[in-house]
Parts: sequence; C-alpha cells; structure tokens
Amino acid sequence: MTDETLAQLGAALGDLHRVLRRTASQRAGRVALPDAQVEVLRLVQRQPGISVREAAERLGTAANTVSTLVGELTAAGLLSRDRDPADRRTVRLGLTDAARERIAAYGQHRRDLLAAALVGLDPADRERLLAAVPALSRLADLAAEQR
Repeated sequence: MTDETLAQLGAALGDLHRVLRRTASQRAGRVALPDAQVEVLRLVQRQPGISVREAAERLGTAANTVSTLVGELTAAGLLSRDRDPADRRTVRLGLTDAARERIAAYGQHRRDLLAAALVGLDPADRERLLAAVPALSRLADLAAEQR
C-alpha cells in the first residue's frame, strides 16, 4: 500500500460520492443539502430521539455547530425538536415526514445511478466491487473512529 494508491482510493471514493450526490439531487429536483446537514439527518435517522449534545459528541463537533445545523434543518421542515419529558432542558431530535420522503427519494435515485453505472462495468470488475462492499463499510467505520 503506497501513498499513491491511498491517494487514488481516496480520490475515487470522493469522486463517486460527489457524482452520486449531485446527480441524485438533480434527479430529485432539489438542491443538495450541505454535507454537514446530511450528516445530522443520517445520524437522527439511525438514532431517533438523540439530543443535540449527543449528536455533537457522535459527530465530533461543537454543540453550538450542531445546534445551528439543527435550527436550519428545523426551519427547512426536515427535523422536529421535542422536549424530553424526563428532562425539560433536553431537546430530542426526530425526522419529519418530509425528511423521510426526501431521504427515500434520494436513496432511490442513488441506487438507480449505481445500478446503471455497474451495468456498464466489465462483469469481473462489477463482481469485485460488490464483493468489496463489506470491507468498504468496515473501512468507513474505522475511519470514523479515527476522528
């Protein structure tokens, strides 16, 4: 594993992410949300009821930054904020129906784009890529732990 190979892997993954993000957003007829807002939405999707403080810890960022993102997402109608009945000082976050619909549509467009692109690959390359999915998921988890 050389620096050049690592740079190529990072560039390829970044390019794929950008193409999927932009094209899926265009197909959905929406402006792409900033990555930071998407991170918050994905976290709330995985952990409904998470607090702003907990979200900041999980994302490795300042609570005031997450608070600003939550305010923007709430104003856009994508997040709900509810007071925790056990501790009225704590706000619990949830996805709105609009966010669920947007996430589902976006995900479908991404899957469609990937499926179409994969068909264009040589069958052996396609098989190698699909076989690498579990390893790529583990790589993403390990990279996230490095923050």
